[in-house]
Amino acid sequence: MIDLLIPTMISCIVAFVVVFVMTPPLMKILQKNNLAVKDMNKKEDVMVVRPGGPAIITGIIASEIVLYAFLQMNEILAILITTSAAFVVGYVDDRKVMGGWFKPVALAVSAIPIIVLGAYDTDLAFPLFGTVQIPALYLVLIIFMIPITGNTINSIDVLNGVASGFMVIASFSLSICLFIIQNYEIAIVSLPLGFVSLAFYKYHKVPSKIFPGDSGALTLGAMYGAIAIVGGVEIIAAIALLPAVINSFLFLSSVKRVVEHRQIKGKPVDHTDDFRLKATGDKKAPVTLVRLILAGGPLFEKQVGHMIFKLTIFSGVLAVITAFMMGVAL
Repeated sequence: MIDLLIPTMISCIVAFVVVFVMTPPLMKILQKNNLAVKDMNKKEDVMVVRPGGPAIITGIIASEIVLYAFLQMNEILAILITTSAAFVVGYVDDRKVMGGWFKPVALAVSAIPIIVLGAYDTDLAFPLFGTVQIPALYLVLIIFMIPITGNTINSIDVLNGVASGFMVIASFSLSICLFIIQNYEIAIVSLPLGFVSLAFYKYHKVPSKIFPGDSGALTLGAMYGAIAIVGGVEIIAAIALLPAVINSFLFLSSVKRVVEHRQIKGKPVDHTDDFRLKATGDKKAPVTLVRLILAGGPLFEKQVGHMIFKLTIFSGVLAVITAFMMGVAL
């Protein structure tokens, strides 16, 4: 464990510094190329540049290369290739609006390197009850999991700072869980995700100076899913991700089809005169986590974000408890 301390520190510092330093010049480039969208939750006509994905993926690649230089693990290559492929999928969608099925199908293809490199265990671990061996079925799970985690983070990226702040909490919770079950190497590999998210949050928090875009959100979600697979902590990872999972479930169950958010006509959220967010009465609008939170009354954007973070912290605590339970079973 002591011999892993140096690569851990270097990779985490690299992850944070690269994103923190690279994002401001990226914002200038995006601004110069007029790659900006209106912040719909601001009263004034505020334009925010996007996507921040290039800074996020650069931080991830740099930090994981550092770890690979020390550890020489196939799992790192699998995470790196899958995450990079997810970035490409998101960047294509950032530049050209694709159909609703493009991202799920393309992200499923992005999961193939995990299978090719054999960076997985076909045993699915459950708390208290131990493991279940599902060799053939697990390959299907891998193909489905990357699209699920990628699109889950993408779907919760609806307010300033939420996607990056959410990933800070969820990813560090997952890292803690990996340490608890003594999967130290994958725990270390997972840490850069939290530091990349933390660095980006500095610019993404209210009021946002940059949005992650599909390329940023899919990158974060795909890496989270890849870590869950190679670390053998799929159930724990799902628990830590519960608020975003619930949001995706609510959206899909109300829309009843796979569709881009931009293609939805009904608005789940509206604004009061003082520009607080309020749940809409539009029956055609999809049900979302934000809409449920606002059912209790109007809130400012920052307040809604804090509510989501509180739910994420609660889910993270549940994930840690589950990890302890899984440790008992093991």
